[in-house]
Amino acid sequence: MYDIAVVGAGASGLMAASYLKDKKIAIIDGNTKIGKKIKVSGGGKCNITNIYMDSTHYLGDSSFIQTILDDFDQKDLLKFLNKNNLYPTLNEKIVKGTYFCNTSEDVIDMFKRLTKHCRYYLDHKVTNVSYNSSNSKFIIETTKQKIEAKKLIVASGGVSYSSLGASDIGFNIAKKFGHTITRLDPALVGFTVQKDQFWFKDLSGLSLDVKITIGEKVVEGSMLFTHKGCSGPAILTTSLYWKKGSFSIDFAPYKNSYLPKRFKKAIKELDIDIHNYILAPAGNFGYTKAEVTKGGVDTDELDDTLQSKLQKDLYFIGEVVDATGELGGYNFQWAFSSGVKASKAINS
Repeated sequence: MYDIAVVGAGASGLMAASYLKDKKIAIIDGNTKIGKKIKVSGGGKCNITNIYMDSTHYLGDSSFIQTILDDFDQKDLLKFLNKNNLYPTLNEKIVKGTYFCNTSEDVIDMFKRLTKHCRYYLDHKVTNVSYNSSNSKFIIETTKQKIEAKKLIVASGGVSYSSLGASDIGFNIAKKFGHTITRLDPALVGFTVQKDQFWFKDLSGLSLDVKITIGEKVVEGSMLFTHKGCSGPAILTTSLYWKKGSFSIDFAPYKNSYLPKRFKKAIKELDIDIHNYILAPAGNFGYTKAEVTKGGVDTDELDDTLQSKLQKDLYFIGEVVDATGELGGYNFQWAFSSGVKASKAINS
């Protein structure tokens, strides 16, 4: 019997567990090691937060997201990391304002130290969760045993990167307790293209600094042409805001923009406006290539501590919630901020 069970040993779950004090805590995860997604993030260097942190960089309920970020922002996160002997540095080569760690392993090692007071149940895939109202306990069924807890934090992430153990268990738990799941889609992912853009394939491997306009949003950064379509930081962030339809690409947005000969040769026979090229993707590369899942547990059904309004003592944090950030450390910040918010409420 535990005071709190945390489903998911990723960024949000580990941060929540680190902040929980004087409690008997179980951390349950289907993987054999903690922080599998942390390990591969930012090319193994963990793009942990961003200097330009606010809700305008997220898809979801802006005021709800801002409330959570305000309680534990990027400055608080950096102080927390410094206190634990991690000193991320600003590296703006890929995305403006991004902080990277020396290595992702440092972050995982920090959480191992900070969660020594917790009992880990690794290689335990959660199969079902129920609530016994007679004794106010959650019963978490795994592939190996049943675990009981007074409170439950669901921090199991989205369905992107199934190779890292991602699953839909968090959404299934939410639905079981009557929660609405907003539409799920791959995000921070490359696009496949239609016949009109097959010239992209001839430029596979070429990268350009572009400016993309999608609805009211303007995204600046690098675009990479690939043999399947396009990718790169600017495209990944654009995918967050794309549903269907088209957006505009400016291939030469600055006075000093450089267009390589290879690009000029590819468009020579094409009648295109390089400052307003309209692209309507065929689709995207899917969940296996997507860095995150957009959509999730509807925030209208969570209070401002991320506790369910439908089931007392049930919390949802991190990627399982309908709050998704752009590329550049925004999703880690949301994971950490939401984890701290839930744990502070439980501690109080």
